[in-house]
Amino acid sequence: MKSRRKFLKISALGGSMLGSSFTIAKAFAGTADLQKKGKKPVVISTWNHGMDANEAAWKVLKAGGTALDAVEAGVRVTEADPNGHSVGIGGYPDRDGNVTLDACIMDHNSNCGAVAFLQNIKHPISVARKVMEETPHVMLVGQGALQFAKAQGFKEENLLTPEAEKAWKEWLEKAKYQPVINIENHDTIGQLALDSHGNLSGSCTTSGAAYKLHGRVGDSPIIGAGLFVDNEVGAACATGLGEAVVRVAGSSMVVEQMRNGKSPMEACKIVVERIVKKHKDLTNVQVGFLALNHKGEYGAYSVYPGFNYAICEADQANRMEDAKSKMKKW
Repeated sequence: MKSRRKFLKISALGGSMLGSSFTIAKAFAGTADLQKKGKKPVVISTWNHGMDANEAAWKVLKAGGTALDAVEAGVRVTEADPNGHSVGIGGYPDRDGNVTLDACIMDHNSNCGAVAFLQNIKHPISVARKVMEETPHVMLVGQGALQFAKAQGFKEENLLTPEAEKAWKEWLEKAKYQPVINIENHDTIGQLALDSHGNLSGSCTTSGAAYKLHGRVGDSPIIGAGLFVDNEVGAACATGLGEAVVRVAGSSMVVEQMRNGKSPMEACKIVVERIVKKHKDLTNVQVGFLALNHKGEYGAYSVYPGFNYAICEADQANRMEDAKSKMKKW
């Protein structure tokens, strides 16, 4: 995505072209995308399942709804899809066969809520919002989170689908007891939105690394790691190896880079490079960041190629874009 700095550079170039209106018009022809990428509302989501999530979120935004309502409605679609194996129902279990879910949500006023190690509840994102709105806390975990969810009217159900159970049993036969790090198109969903009122919100939800140790929690429910929103600056979310994201407080660092004047893509790139620098061995260390600033400009960057995201904005159809990466191949 072209930055405002590049836009001004082109403007200056146009002004020096001997006053030729034709030449100046030609110089400005490439700036149309920049103008479109600065409009609101806009919603962006990680991975291919972000397309369906965006459709749901866009209905809220198009009707003049809030970014907060949009990012909850959007990722609920992914949580309810039994064919997805990294979010909600149908998610791959931990090594003991339990589907455990993590999620967080954050609004334009820096209100936030999260749940971790939650079992038997299909929509952890909605429980996270209830934590934000109905308690003085930010995060509830395990049995406490389940108890709270049930008190709020959420129903328990078995989240381990036959397909996911079959994959788990096949993995057990190998007896390696090593978590499988999701690296492409089947990972956490993070969603960021800017509404017509100029407010930002974000959500993040996952079933975590497949066949992880029982009790493991990654970056996804951690405010500042898997998700961060500052309405004066922008919002960011993360996907990939959660442990690597936590070590650099990933999403909050992306937002801080935007605060320092970096474009969303530049901000994501800087934090990815920080992760790369901190890991001597990059085997399976795939991390991607997605960012949206308060002007409606967006960007993404990842350690390895393969990370893509869905974008839906004013005057343009919902579509997929590929993120640039630090490493050129696996």
